[in-house]
Amino acid sequence: MAEKPLNILLITSDQQHFSTLGSVNPKIKTPALDRLASEGTRFDRAYCNNPLCSPSRSTIVTGLYPSWHGCWTIGVKLAEDVPTVGEMLSRSGYRTSLVGKAHFQPLACAPGQDSLECQPTMRDLDLWRNFHGPWYGFDHIEIARMHADEAHVGQHYAIWMEEKGLKNWRDYFQKWPPEPRASEPKRYWEAGRRHKWDLPEEFHYTTWTGERTIANIEESVRENKPFFVWSSFHDPHPPYLVPEPWASMYDPEDMKIGTMIPGELDRMPPHHQLTQEESPDFSAWRETPHPNHGFHTHTFETEALKKDVAIYYAMVSFMDQQIGRILKRLDELGVADNTLVVFSTDHGHFFGHHGLIAKGAFHYEDLLRVPFIVRCPGAKSHGQSSEPMQALIDLAPSFLSAANVPIPGSMQGVNQLPVWRGEAKQARDEVIVENRHQPSAVHLRTYITDRYKITLYRDREYGELFDLQNDPEERRNLWDEPSAAQIKCDLMKRFMNAELRREPTRFARIAGA
Repeated sequence: MAEKPLNILLITSDQQHFSTLGSVNPKIKTPALDRLASEGTRFDRAYCNNPLCSPSRSTIVTGLYPSWHGCWTIGVKLAEDVPTVGEMLSRSGYRTSLVGKAHFQPLACAPGQDSLECQPTMRDLDLWRNFHGPWYGFDHIEIARMHADEAHVGQHYAIWMEEKGLKNWRDYFQKWPPEPRASEPKRYWEAGRRHKWDLPEEFHYTTWTGERTIANIEESVRENKPFFVWSSFHDPHPPYLVPEPWASMYDPEDMKIGTMIPGELDRMPPHHQLTQEESPDFSAWRETPHPNHGFHTHTFETEALKKDVAIYYAMVSFMDQQIGRILKRLDELGVADNTLVVFSTDHGHFFGHHGLIAKGAFHYEDLLRVPFIVRCPGAKSHGQSSEPMQALIDLAPSFLSAANVPIPGSMQGVNQLPVWRGEAKQARDEVIVENRHQPSAVHLRTYITDRYKITLYRDREYGELFDLQNDPEERRNLWDEPSAAQIKCDLMKRFMNAELRREPTRFARIAGA
């Protein structure tokens, strides 16, 4: 009898710091993710390949770097003709579904960049009642675009709220079109409600994502088809807002926030230093009308940030509750032993680390490293933490390998399945992270090895070099250190070689000419 194909369940959060797992941090409660780690492997050196939502998510589904798949920053569409892992699995008999956040398309339309994820389309519920895919290789989609109470609510989530009896769902979200404000807040997530949300948890999008993930798994089991389900949770991305009982779950006084030591930014590029000014001028880094994430003041009051972090933790714990429901249902359906489960996020988050808040073109570990847990059927060990490097670009080829589907030469990620099973020690010894947030003014690239990290900026003399072994908190930039000149030279050579190696090969050479 032929071996039954593995089911594949990808669970992601949005903008989650790698330390917010109960298995590494006793201050946060994540029993479901702790269970997943105890039954699988937690990889502690996992990285995104771009620290922004759309490029990172597009890399997950394509197995390509943003410079190849074309969605090079947020506000740019992932072209719908780019091959995706869902499309390849669907052709091989899998039922493919996406539930939750997509963010493959911008909040505007332009010739050649038509978007379903823009207004007023997102609030056109008649359209969404009749459209569930196919889309980016997913046979079935149920998506929503907002975070917290943002005005971009709508799509399948709004329909679900109405079906659940919440006809006045608009009352719990910011208005669209937005109402004029007397002044703009310092940071975009401070525009709406803060911390405690009056939206009941049974109508929250985290509940919706968990419930509809389960429904899609159940449908696949009924159809007796292998499934690839991406369960894409929206939190803990700011705004920091969550309903009770979660809003009161953590005491702000118990929260530990990141730090910046005196003088640590003196050796860093100028845009890092400007973040500590009250009214910084970042105009030199803006060449389009569209703003740069993180290019604003990052000054904060400690007590206010602790309140934000308490809610951030609560958002993770609420998500974890729903992940627990999903894992329990896999058990009840009898498919857990034949389902590859991977948990990660699209990129990290700052809460005070190096004086920073949220995200931006600041390539510290806090932003680039991601939580990463794999429960793989047939793995040789369980409950281990592991150091082999992982990257989000590796998910697509690894999923294809798990499904016994050939990995196309056009994919740039590596197959991590042997590592997940414990059959190989490592599949990669370096990671490349891209970040191009303006056409040229904000364009940087980072190369990470087991010990070192180097960051280059387009057309700039400055850069970053950190020894992650002797300086794991990245307090001392060695870029201009004479004693580190040879290390920098060696890393530049390795970096260039890695750039050559990552070039994809769509077709093999089959003739002399």
